[in-house]
Amino acid sequence: MVSAPPSETPHSANETDRLYGVAEVPYSSGNVGELLWHIISVIRRNLWLIASILALALVAALAYTMLDTPRYSAVTTVQINDQRDQVLGEELEARTEINAATDVERFLNTQIDILRSRGLADRVARKLDLFGNQRFFAAMEEPLPGREKTDVARREAVLSLLSGNLSVNLPRDTRIVQIGFNSTDPAMSARIANAFAEEAIQASLQRRFDSSSYARNFIAEQLEEARMRLENSERELNAYARTAGLIRTREIDRETGGTASSSSVTTSSLMQINQAANDAKAARIAAEGRWRAEQATPVFASQAVLANPTVQDLMTQRAKVEADLKKTGERYLDDHPNVRQAAAELASINQQLNQVAANVRSSIRAEFLAAQATEANLASQVTELRGETLAEQDRSVRYNTLAREADTNRSLYDGLLQRYRELNAASGIATSNLSIIDRADSPLIPSSPNLMVNLALALLAGMGLAAVVVFLRDQMDDMVRMPEDVEEKVNLSVLGIIPSTGDENPMEALADPKSAISEAYGSLRGALLYSTSNGLPRVVAVTSAQATEGKSTTAFATASGFARMGRKVLLIDADMRRPSVHGRIGHDNRRGLSSLLVSADPASSAIVQTAIPSFSVLPAGPIPPSPTELLTSPRMHALLDEFAEQFDVVLIDSPPVLGLADAPALAALADGVMFVIEAERGRRGALKTALKRLRAVDALLLGAVLTKFDPEKSGNRYSAYYGYSYYRYESADGEKA
Repeated sequence: MVSAPPSETPHSANETDRLYGVAEVPYSSGNVGELLWHIISVIRRNLWLIASILALALVAALAYTMLDTPRYSAVTTVQINDQRDQVLGEELEARTEINAATDVERFLNTQIDILRSRGLADRVARKLDLFGNQRFFAAMEEPLPGREKTDVARREAVLSLLSGNLSVNLPRDTRIVQIGFNSTDPAMSARIANAFAEEAIQASLQRRFDSSSYARNFIAEQLEEARMRLENSERELNAYARTAGLIRTREIDRETGGTASSSSVTTSSLMQINQAANDAKAARIAAEGRWRAEQATPVFASQAVLANPTVQDLMTQRAKVEADLKKTGERYLDDHPNVRQAAAELASINQQLNQVAANVRSSIRAEFLAAQATEANLASQVTELRGETLAEQDRSVRYNTLAREADTNRSLYDGLLQRYRELNAASGIATSNLSIIDRADSPLIPSSPNLMVNLALALLAGMGLAAVVVFLRDQMDDMVRMPEDVEEKVNLSVLGIIPSTGDENPMEALADPKSAISEAYGSLRGALLYSTSNGLPRVVAVTSAQATEGKSTTAFATASGFARMGRKVLLIDADMRRPSVHGRIGHDNRRGLSSLLVSADPASSAIVQTAIPSFSVLPAGPIPPSPTELLTSPRMHALLDEFAEQFDVVLIDSPPVLGLADAPALAALADGVMFVIEAERGRRGALKTALKRLRAVDALLLGAVLTKFDPEKSGNRYSAYYGYSYYRYESADGEKA
């Protein structure tokens, strides 16, 4: 006999599907298609429950609609414009416009929150005098608060009713807000909706006026303080200048309000005389240069001498006289009067020329000496004024500090004065960023109850409730219904899935080789051929958790199928408490397994040959007083070894596991165990208990066989799973069989 670990599962579900020829539909919790099929199957199983829940929800919605008081909704539309605050002038206005342009959504949401605020509701209640209005409370279906209620409690009740029945809606891509109010009185709904729009505008104007008034008062106070600080700083500046003996010249820049220039008389004089000294020094340097050049140049080579007009005239005369003297000398002797006269005239001209040249050079020297004296005088004055200026600067440190403080106060004062003028100019202008587009009229048709809406909501609620109920029922359901339940709930692979035959006798259905149950058992035989690493086990026990789950039919069908395949098969009826195999072959039960276990007769003496060749049956025999003792005896072990040598396959129809010790004992002797589970009957607790008992004896579990399975109860998916919906045998005339 072949043994293996009890937890071995030779084939996965997908391999088993391939083995017994079913259409492969891989199941995975992450597979969307599989999940949908599971949902469909759950819905089919709970269809009446879902329909009942939906019907109750629709009936409740219909009753609620018929009993509910009609309510009317009136709607006023209001346009929201950009709000531009001009309290502090153009600079802040520009900044506010930028913020509104970059954050429009937040601005609109703020306006919506203002429309929903308690402050606005309080204004509406006061305007319409709703705190003691009997008609208002009747429209709200609320009793009028009695006199024992305090004013605060009555106010809270009214504000709660207003806020609870107010609707403010801003559609996308628009600035038109819909302000609606709902009550049982259409006229009251229209009045309150219009009052909300009107009071929203009035509240906006009031906020702007309050903001402007506060700003004016605040700026006026700041302006007075700035004026007093400016006067004090000016007085301190003048007092210090008088004490320090400072005479300052200060000019005010009219554009900025600050000091454009500030200097003392001494500083101004120093700057002027210093400039004159610089000019005198430049003049002295130029004059000295000219004089040095004259000294180094011959008299009649000097440009200054040659440029003198007198020198030029004398030189012209000298040239003329020299020419005349030359001509006269050619005609007369040297002592001739004409010659001596011409020579005397030439000497006179040369003397005059030398005198004039000397005068020109003297004037250049005099100019140099004058420039030198002027430079020295101005330098002396600059030195004197520099000392006075430095002394004055030491005394001006405090003066400059006071002057800067005065300039700062003057700038603040001028700025506040300008803002105050702008605020006074704009204080009389009051505009609101809200404007009414359409006023609410008394509605003629009630807005609620809406039968279709209520039915739709009830349908959705019923579907949700049904989903929750079905989900909880499915999660709490421990019954094995589908092949996947075998793997998920009892952690056992599926060897085969046997469909239900309905009212038809399974043995009659097995007699037809073309029937669905015959095909299913054929697939089971194919799975058994590869159920272990060594192929088909020689000794296979067939058991179940409870009685009447189809284990005997499965054992008989499997045995007869292997016999038709040409294998030599022995089916042992080991259920000695409720034997049934002998009845399936039409044989008596006077001799069988119990007879062999209590005697030393040959094993072949109790074996019955059936009508199918190679198919033998060992009936249970007479019912013994203690079947467990017989099944656990050494004789039983010896018989199984003998049968394993004589037959290709030995199948044992074992009793149920629960409540009896027979099945675990037989499972321990077999090479493998087929566990039969009836669909729609087997529960997880009982199945796990049965499997736990089998594993306790180290039985090799080949897998499970799901019997009496109705694919139609689990959705069309399982009909396709077996190929029933797309494959049928075809008769000779071409019709589907």
